[in-house]
Amino acid sequence: MIEPNIISVLPFILLLLSIAVMPLAVPKFWHEYYHIVSLGLAFTTAVYYLILTKGWDLMHSIEEYVMFISLLTSLFVISGGILIEIKGLATPLRNTILLAIGGVLANIIGTTGASMLLIRPFIKTNKMRITNFHIVFFIFIVSNVGGALTPIGDPPLFLGFLKGIPFFWVMDKVFFKWLAALGALLVIFYIADLINFRKQPQEIEEREKKAKETVKIKGGYNFIFLAIVIAAVFISEPIFLREGIMLLAAFVSYKITNKEIHKRNHFNFFPIKEVAWLFIGIFITMTPALELLRTHSAELGISSPSAYYWLTGILSGFLDNAPTYLTFLTASMGIFGLDINNVQNVLTFIAEHEKHVVAISISAVFFGAMTYIGNGPNFMVKSIADNQNVETPGFFGYMIRFSLPILIPLYALIWWLFIA
Repeated sequence: MIEPNIISVLPFILLLLSIAVMPLAVPKFWHEYYHIVSLGLAFTTAVYYLILTKGWDLMHSIEEYVMFISLLTSLFVISGGILIEIKGLATPLRNTILLAIGGVLANIIGTTGASMLLIRPFIKTNKMRITNFHIVFFIFIVSNVGGALTPIGDPPLFLGFLKGIPFFWVMDKVFFKWLAALGALLVIFYIADLINFRKQPQEIEEREKKAKETVKIKGGYNFIFLAIVIAAVFISEPIFLREGIMLLAAFVSYKITNKEIHKRNHFNFFPIKEVAWLFIGIFITMTPALELLRTHSAELGISSPSAYYWLTGILSGFLDNAPTYLTFLTASMGIFGLDINNVQNVLTFIAEHEKHVVAISISAVFFGAMTYIGNGPNFMVKSIADNQNVETPGFFGYMIRFSLPILIPLYALIWWLFIA
């Protein structure tokens, strides 16, 4: 394998800067041509890899992208056919309970499935007073931290499962870390929402109180298609059979769902289209960055669980957290002379170096909430909120106002209590 040159990381850096800056600096241009920017930078990296390795590493990235976008697309389309109507007074307690349910549900139908299922009713039930912190905490809890218990919960853990980590191993090792992080975020959200609720005009509160407390679900047959997608996750061979089943389930679901449900859900394909275009660029342009990290991790002095926790976490916020997880799991095993592609080696590693795997696992999942690009559902939730005219912070605003002051102290506490 020929090692990529450090300059090959430039397209990835330019893409990240484009995602962060262009929506603010040139919003009209970005809205119309973001896919051209993403594909153009991806093409630059692709040509480089075709020359360097005859495309083998590139094909691996494309294969991972197909797996990634097939799961996201199927969950997005199917959940768009389920209409959840919640009527009554949207109190801070009810909102907190809804987010807690989403955090638990994320481990059953994935962070993507839970996010797409609940973001629309969450926006609707808070329509009289929704602000950007509602959307941000939804991303923190439902789209990321909630899914830390099972391989279905978040893509990084699913990759670990495919490599040989037993299905319930992660839950057994991270439960209290998950509970501490989830509980802390729910408490912070409740306090912030209580302050927001008390600012609500009296007449709006009285109007909501008069509405009878009800929860209605329409299009419930789509839960069958969600179950098919989750079951398909466990299929590994032949290649792309799993993805074919997922997309077929989504297609049938879309065709048989009553159009009135899609209309009332404000369903359209723009959010998934935006994610698809941007992440094909991310997956291809980050290939040399991940390869350089993998080959030089030992030189960087990355050996302790604490080092893996912070480095995996920080990079998971700016790279997609799934390949970042796999890169550092590979590197950590390599230090001990173990091969990630050997199941027996994987079982040996998790038995003898449990703290390394735990540190990499929870940081990849938790830190995926640091930016909009850390985890696939983040961008989709933002896009759905934007399409429903809900105020959401920009790339830097999200970090400066929310993820840095809230998540970093919390994750430092988790590190001090459980990893250090």
